[in-house]
Amino acid sequence: MNPSPVLSIDRLSLEFPVYRGAIHALNGVTLSVGAGEIVGIVGESGSGKSVTAMMAMRLLPATSYRVTAGSLHVLGHDMLTVSERTLSALRGADVAMIFQEPMTALNPTRRIGAAMVEVIRCHRRLSAHDARAHAIALLEDMHIADAAGVLERYPFELSGGMRQRILIALAFSCNPRLLIADEPTTALDVTVQRQVLLLLRERARALGTGVLFISHDMAVVSQLCDRVYVMYAGSVVESGPTADILVRPAHPYTRGLLLGLPESAAPHTPLHTIPGTVPDLSRALCGCPFAARCPDVGPACTLKPELSTAAARAVACHYVHHPEPVA
Repeated sequence: MNPSPVLSIDRLSLEFPVYRGAIHALNGVTLSVGAGEIVGIVGESGSGKSVTAMMAMRLLPATSYRVTAGSLHVLGHDMLTVSERTLSALRGADVAMIFQEPMTALNPTRRIGAAMVEVIRCHRRLSAHDARAHAIALLEDMHIADAAGVLERYPFELSGGMRQRILIALAFSCNPRLLIADEPTTALDVTVQRQVLLLLRERARALGTGVLFISHDMAVVSQLCDRVYVMYAGSVVESGPTADILVRPAHPYTRGLLLGLPESAAPHTPLHTIPGTVPDLSRALCGCPFAARCPDVGPACTLKPELSTAAARAVACHYVHHPEPVA
């Protein structure tokens, strides 16, 4: 019997009230992350990836959104009704988050050591001396040379890759059961990006931490994630094992994302792009949200497709038959 997931979202719909209407940011999102599992969410900007991540931590201002349907549970806690006191206890200790921009995520006026010791002591009963020793051990786990020396530096004295390693070390400082990483490698070059991904996977596997990894880059997700959810216009349009989806995408949107990878293009030819733009989420969507951009659009697309099983995967498309390999 599989243990309960560390993160479970069931048909969650959420909107942001605006003047004379609302932005329908999430539309029936369902996903889960198991203990020790690394799960990716991929999609274009505006697909709802970061909103999903922020809601999992309840980091959106309470007055800025309305949940119109669905549920969200983290470690058995109902995150839509949980008290602020319980939230404070969960954040940092059992649930941690790595934010998108390593160059600005650390306080530039504080030394690395002071920041790390404060976070560690906030969640663990350790003396200042022991917390510092733990901080050094965490940096060494991130393969940082001269960890004690790094603690004496300010963030602006370190490279982006070094700062991201420190943020990963902070995220794992209290052995969280769930880690949410919102595009943590976006600002890094390819070589450093790969190193950071390997470290993230190494620490998650060692501690049995469930990871929700947010990205717009299918190539990055392919290096790290066991399963992947593809989001479009606030909805999950496809999900399944990463290796399977990379080889045989079932949804036209997923196929378009994969065809846009450099390795999918012939030498000296332009990269594939998906025509058009994401729909206006201030208007209620009728039919398939991808229909206006889809090369396979048909009469049935005037009705919204439900997630259905196709080739052992969940796919929201009326015309799914047998997924074909990406050329």
